[in-house]
Amino acid sequence: MKPSFAALCAAVIVTIVFVGLSDRERFQRKIDALLNNTDPSPRPQLMHMGRISGPDFHSPDPRDDPSQQVAQADPQPADDGDGQAAVAPVATSDDAPATPTAIADATAPAVAQAAPPAAPAAAPAQPQPAVDESALRYFASRGDKARLQVEISRLRALYPSWTPPADPLAVPPNQDTKLEAMWQLYSESRYAELHRAITDRQSAEPGWQPPPDLLDRLDVAEARARLVNASDLKQYEKVVQTAAETPSLLTCSEVDVLWRLADAFAHSDRVPRSRDAYLYILKNCDNPAERLATIQKASAVLPYGTMQDLLSQEKPLPDGTREFESVRDDLSRRFVAEGNDDLKLTIAPEYASRLERLAETQGLASDALLLGWYDVRHQQMVEAEKWFRTARAKDDTASASQGLALTLIARKSPQEAEDIMYKWRDGSKDATATYLAATANLLALDPLPTLQPDVLQRIAVEVLKQHDTATAQQFGWYARALTQPATAAQWFETALRWKPDDEPSAYGLAITRQQLNDKQGVAEIQRLWAGRSERIALLGETKKPTIDGRAPLPAPGVDGAQTQVLANQQPVIRREPPGTQELALPREPRTVTTGQPSGTLAVRAPRARTGAGCSTTIDPEMLPPAQAVTRGWCLMGLNRPTEAAAAFEVGLRSATQKGREDAAYGQSLAYLRLGLTSNAAVAATKAPLSQQRALELQTSILTNRASNAFDTKRYREAILYLDQLSQLQPERIDLMVLRGYAYLNLKRFSDAIRIFEAAAATGNHDAISALSNARAAQRAAPR
Repeated sequence: MKPSFAALCAAVIVTIVFVGLSDRERFQRKIDALLNNTDPSPRPQLMHMGRISGPDFHSPDPRDDPSQQVAQADPQPADDGDGQAAVAPVATSDDAPATPTAIADATAPAVAQAAPPAAPAAAPAQPQPAVDESALRYFASRGDKARLQVEISRLRALYPSWTPPADPLAVPPNQDTKLEAMWQLYSESRYAELHRAITDRQSAEPGWQPPPDLLDRLDVAEARARLVNASDLKQYEKVVQTAAETPSLLTCSEVDVLWRLADAFAHSDRVPRSRDAYLYILKNCDNPAERLATIQKASAVLPYGTMQDLLSQEKPLPDGTREFESVRDDLSRRFVAEGNDDLKLTIAPEYASRLERLAETQGLASDALLLGWYDVRHQQMVEAEKWFRTARAKDDTASASQGLALTLIARKSPQEAEDIMYKWRDGSKDATATYLAATANLLALDPLPTLQPDVLQRIAVEVLKQHDTATAQQFGWYARALTQPATAAQWFETALRWKPDDEPSAYGLAITRQQLNDKQGVAEIQRLWAGRSERIALLGETKKPTIDGRAPLPAPGVDGAQTQVLANQQPVIRREPPGTQELALPREPRTVTTGQPSGTLAVRAPRARTGAGCSTTIDPEMLPPAQAVTRGWCLMGLNRPTEAAAAFEVGLRSATQKGREDAAYGQSLAYLRLGLTSNAAVAATKAPLSQQRALELQTSILTNRASNAFDTKRYREAILYLDQLSQLQPERIDLMVLRGYAYLNLKRFSDAIRIFEAAAATGNHDAISALSNARAAQRAAPR
């Protein structure tokens, strides 16, 4: 009976052993449960650095064979003698999370890992391998459960057949106090002192050797310190090289090292490699905070397209939201800004839509500004104007004003654009170019805009300072439209001095010289442009006005923040008179001659009608009122104001208020051209005029009266008229000079000097000369 019982017991024991070995994983899980190790992740694995030894990285000892480079960067595990492959140790960090995360990715760099052995079914239990558990005992004695778990995971990766102690926190304390002190130095990152302690003990105990695990850990820790220092000093090649030499650093427990490596790749023009490193973290590391930080760090160095690859790794959260939702607002801002800088880049509409919601809910000027430039780049001018106005209302900056000015130019409102940009005209090269674009487009408007003298003056000062050919040319056409050919010729000549090959300016100068009867000057231009301009060569032939491309305005370019004039702005009609035909408008107001102050551009008169159809003499009494008004404008175009005044008199009989208003207005202009200021004042009262026309006529009448009074040496009366005029509009620079000379002739030297100083501050040469004369007269006057 006993033999049978013994045989039965033996069979049961063999069966238990067999079942235990065949279900080793279940047995291991029980041990894990006993150790409170709930980490379900695979054993820690290493990011393979063979990729680093590719074409953009050269190790100290390069190999021609790529496979040898890979082997050198990440050596294959060596046989440990019992059929198991030893894996490169996984470095642990003092700041590593409690549970190391597995880093494995089939498409990312290759991974060195140890597969659990398949034990034969009937093989006897294998003996425990010789494992250096000194670190395990040290962490256990310190009660450091986090590092204890990391160390257990590391030893399992190195020794798959190793089983951790049943109660590692209850192991006896290490009796080697010197070794314990060394571990203490290691845990405190006092590596130099640790080296000295090892050397001192080896000197005192010749046969003693430090545990290999301690040396391995020390090497990895020092490599980490070198890598971090190189990263802080922006020595990116050294960062990459150190990482290649220490692949055990490239684990999820060393995510800071992975971040620094990715950053080094990005800053050394290896964006694809940087993408791989960031993508590696997102595919293999599970810590939510580290994954979120990875996206934030990557967005600072990677372009929009590459970031989409990283965002595709986003995981849904248990509450149904996306894990990167908290940073998507900032990502939207960043992507829209990148799209503003790169005209070829098309970003997903969701980012622009999200930014619009942010701008509406949070009300940040910066968000509105980003959207304004985004819409400008996509030719959505109405939306762009809305966002620029919103941004400017919250924070009037140069960028907001510049963007708004560009949208206004695009929709043919350059007058507001000039007014907005004048404040910022010197802010940057882009701001200056935008301001000059506004001025050129403003002067090129058709019909002519009503511009105050101070606006014309400030534009002229800026054009002369910046040598802007386009606006100088448009000043020439503007002066011609105001029948100021001498001023027009000066502007055309100025434009040609700045840009000798500017054909429109040359043509403008040619027809203006022809108008001034300067035949020699016309011949000179034709000679210089022979074979280069057909219309200059054929000057004198009737030709329809041409619609040209936009004036060659200097375009503000894009520097990383910021901008350029729209390439497809609306064309501008150049005011180039047909052939030699002259744009006949009321003659320019008389300028002051006493003391030689020169006049400036006058406030505009209405557009002249063509002279065709009124070349013969007809009694206007025979015409209906409407036809008489038309003939009156035609006669004004031919500079026959006396006949025009008679025609307008007939037009005053019109049955319509509009007809009578046009006739009264025209007759007043005719009398002003004749120098009959009083008659012009009477004519202006013959029919109700619009506020604009009444103001224009009153201004012209007072200007002429002031000039007439000055010419007849009635200086006090001239000052009285100028005082009345200053109540209607800001005093023009030429009229300020006139007032100053009136004071000077009245021996009111202090008043004259005060006026001349104010005018000279604008850069007016006549005022500067007059100021010098006034001071000299004051010094010479008897005391």
